Amino acid sequence: MMLTETNLKQQLIAKIQAVQAQLGGFNGAPVTNIKIKPNLAEEIERMVVQLEAQNPNYRPLLYKPLLLNGTWLLLYSTAREILNLASLPLGLKVGKIYQIIDVESRQFFNQAFVRHPLGLISGSVKVTATFEPVIDDNKLPNNRINVFFQQRYIAISNILGVKTPQLEPARVVPARNPVGRIPSLEITYLDENFRIGRGGDKSLFVLIKSELN
Repeated sequence: MMLTETNLKQQLIAKIQAVQAQLGGFNGAPVTNIKIKPNLAEEIERMVVQLEAQNPNYRPLLYKPLLLNGTWLLLYSTAREILNLASLPLGLKVGKIYQIIDVESRQFFNQAFVRHPLGLISGSVKVTATFEPVIDDNKLPNNRINVFFQQRYIAISNILGVKTPQLEPARVVPARNPVGRIPSLEITYLDENFRIGRGGDKSLFVLIKSELN
C-alpha cells in the first residue's frame, strides 16, 4: 500500500532523526550519507524519491514562492560542501546548519555552527548569496534556481568559556563560486514546513522549518 504524502514525510523525518540519535549527532548536526551504511542511505534516497513524486506544490517558484521564506534546518545531505565539514581543523565539530531565505530580496545565507568537543572554542561560518529563478522555454520560472555566492563570514563567539563579540565576525572574505559553471538548486518538494532540493550535481538536501538557535 502506498503511503500518503503526510505519512511518508513523517516517516522520513523520523528515520533521519533516529539516525541522528544513534550517531550521537553533535549539537544537531545533519546526517550525511558517509556517516551511515550504504543500505540506509539507499533507503533514505528511495523515500525521498517517493516523496518528490507526491510534491503538493507544483512549480512552487511560480505559484507559491513565499513558501521558501524563513529559517530552514538541514537534516540530511549528500552534498560535497556538507561532507567536507566532517574534517574541520583544530578538532572542531559542526553542529546545526541553517539556511535563511528572503524571497522578496532574492537573498539567503547558510550558517553552520561549530564547536570544539571540549568547549575550547565555538563559533560559526556564514555564507551569503543571492539567487534567481531559472526561466524555462515558456518564459516562466521552473523549479530551479541559480545561486551566486557573495561573502563568507567566520565568527568566533566563545573562547575558553569567555564570550568574544569582537570576533563576530573575526574574518570576512569573498565566497568562492565554481569556475566555469553557475551553482544551481532544484526544488523537488516544498510545503509549509518541509523542503527537498537537488543540487546541480544531484546532491541531496532535506530540510525542515525551524527557529534559529
